[in-house]
Parts: sequence; structure tokens; C-alpha cells
Amino acid sequence: MTLFLTDADVRAAFDWADAIAALRGAYAAPPDETRFPSRSMARGDGLWLRTLSGVPGDGGPMGAKLIAASLRNRRASYLIPLFDQETVELTALLDGHSITGFRTAATSALAADLLAPAGPLRVAVIGSGFEAQNHVRALAAIRHLSSVTVFSPTPASRTRFTQELADLQLPTATAQSPEAAVAGADLVICAARSRDEQPTLREAPAGATVVSIGSTLPEQRELATEVISRAEVIVADLVHEVTEDTGDLIAARKAGVDFAAKTVSLADVVSGRVAGRPAHDPDAVVIYKSVGSAAQDLAVAAMCVRRAAELSLGTRLPVTISPVSK
Repeated sequence: MTLFLTDADVRAAFDWADAIAALRGAYAAPPDETRFPSRSMARGDGLWLRTLSGVPGDGGPMGAKLIAASLRNRRASYLIPLFDQETVELTALLDGHSITGFRTAATSALAADLLAPAGPLRVAVIGSGFEAQNHVRALAAIRHLSSVTVFSPTPASRTRFTQELADLQLPTATAQSPEAAVAGADLVICAARSRDEQPTLREAPAGATVVSIGSTLPEQRELATEVISRAEVIVADLVHEVTEDTGDLIAARKAGVDFAAKTVSLADVVSGRVAGRPAHDPDAVVIYKSVGSAAQDLAVAAMCVRRAAELSLGTRLPVTISPVSK
């Protein structure tokens, strides 16, 4: 029978280390663009319905994430259906709200683990909300963090950030500017919507790995053109969408920055087909830029379903959708 997981079920079943391991396996699968087509967006009268679908190459459940949103009412719903690849049975339905945030941070942690220097990491965070906090939790699950410094425009938000992460027992500090936050950092996490769509990161420290997840649309800006220009390597979860549909890369292209030759896919880095951080240059700046993908949603959703079954979480639906012969 189909297992239904509420958002509370998903949160109870979720585990950072397991999510990162699931994503590592998903991205190590042989590349096949047909398995994960471009997302689609239906729009109408202040409403939109976005669809991300995929058939994982590692044999995991196929499925989709649907996001229904009303811009005028400022509301959204997230639904993830999962189907068994062999029987095409509907195995699970999940509230996808928390999965969206979890999979973004877990994928960033996977990328950072591959791209950041070995050893303890000095982390700078620009942003203090849900995504920013999740990124620190994800990173702390797989790397030792020697310090975490946060910048957010509001002092109260910076304080709340450190209080929310107190259970991790990490050395935390607040900064009054992005420049002060990133000084000396090994890893910079950009996870905040910029005001007036002006870049929040204008300069990256030598040798830093920059994680950028806050600019996913053409009208959004997060990284200054100078940061894009300086980067030795840009790792993208979806190369085409990152280079063509994000405000950071659109602005850099207009400014004459040629980044095509230095942009590689996260899947190629995970699988070892290409190197991430240049071994010859310890001062190289490397960027991981994410727009999110169905591969991430499905890997993390499948992991949550497995753990939910082990923990006796969720609700078995009394009826389901039965496959039919074709």
C-alpha cells in the first residue's frame, strides 16, 4: 500500500548523513540527460505549477515534485509521488516542503566536502534563515567546523541564528558586514535573498569554496561578477539552468566574463570524471552554484521513505492507484 508522509513525518525520518550518502549515490550514477528533463512551469492569473520529474539511474524510485503556488495569496504546497521502477506502483506520497530545504543543504554539503580544503573549516554564512541554518547542520554532519560566522542585515536575525544552532556546540560569531564575515573563511555559504537584487558577496577570500543557493532565477543576484570572474572552477548541479537562467551568470556574461570552459557538473565531480578544486593552486576560488533538481528531491525523498518504514512513521493509505496493463 502507498505510504503517506506528512511534513512532520518527513522531519522525524530525515537524517543528514543518510541524505548526503543518498545524494552521493545518485550523482555517481552514469550520466543520462533524458532521465531528468528540464523543469516545467505552468502559469495563470497569479498562479503557477512547477514540475520537476526524474527516473534515477541508480534504480531508486522514479517520481516528481509538484509545487503549486498562489502569488497573490503567498501560499504554496509541495507534493512528491514516488513510483517503483519495476512495478510502477505508487509506493509513497510525501509532503515535499521540508524536503526542498533539506535536499538543497545536503547537496551543498556533498559539494563542499568534495571542493573545500581538507581539515577543519572556517565557515562564513551570508543569511540567517531556514536555508542558512540547514546548511550549517548539513556540513556539521560530515565535516569538522572550526568556526561559523554569520552576517544578516538585522542584528536580531544574527543572534537568532546562533541560538538556533546552539545544540551543535560550534564556535559561532556574528559580523556586521558580509566582508567581515568572509574574511579568512575556507567556505562561504550564500543563502539569503539580496535586497534590491544586488549581490551579497562581492569578494571571495583566496582559496575559498563558495556555495551559492540564493540566486535561482534571472532576476535574482547573489554573487558579484568579480567573484564569477575570479573563480577557477564553477560546479553546477544543473549546468544549463545555472548558466542560462540565474541572474549571477547572466550578469557575468553581459559583462564579458567567459565562464563556459570552467563550468562543470556536480555529477562529473562526484563520479571523479573531472577534478573539482585545482590541486596546483591553493589560492583558487571554487564556486558551487545550485538551482535544485529532481535528482536531489527524489534521492532524499526515497531516503525518508526508507527510514520512515524502519521507524514505523507515516500512514498507510487504505486505497491507492493500481497499475494497469498497456
